[in-house]
Amino acid sequence: MGRTFGQLARMRHIVTYKLSPFEQKMFPNSLLSEALNFWRRFSSQALRVAPPFIVWYLVCSWGTEEYERSVRKNPADYANDK
Repeated sequence: MGRTFGQLARMRHIVTYKLSPFEQKMFPNSLLSEALNFWRRFSSQALRVAPPFIVWYLVCSWGTEEYERSVRKNPADYANDK
């Protein structure tokens, strides 16, 4: 039948390294360093991401209010009706 699946091609000059899961540290970073890393990444990207969302929110809220205002009937048009 030939080669088995996973050994179908012969690869040369490719070196792979594996580390046993038993040799890895269970918690390499503390929660404090993870929190600080999260804050660093968040603060570096916040000024790039936040303004479009703020503009989107303001436009949507303005559009909703304007739509609700335009749909309402004007009570002055019906003041003399009985």
